[in-house]
Amino acid sequence: MTAADMERLDVPLADVELQTACETTRKALARTNSPSDRIAYANDLYLLTHPEACSTSDDYPGFDAWIAQQQNLNTAARRTR
Repeated sequence: MTAADMERLDVPLADVELQTACETTRKALARTNSPSDRIAYANDLYLLTHPEACSTSDDYPGFDAWIAQQQNLNTAARRTR
């Protein structure tokens, strides 16, 4: 087998991670008896396979900074107890 043959067989890491996440979610969905878990797993599968439906930090400018501030306030409050 040549290097060119190996390159044609190589799968990008992002594709492998997505396949793994989808397979894990499908297995969890098949094993649960909880209706709320089934809904959550089905929603997870949809979002994994339709990333355009997910929001990003570009959709909410300043949100990342706000979350960091909230985490700092939470840490400070726990230290004063």
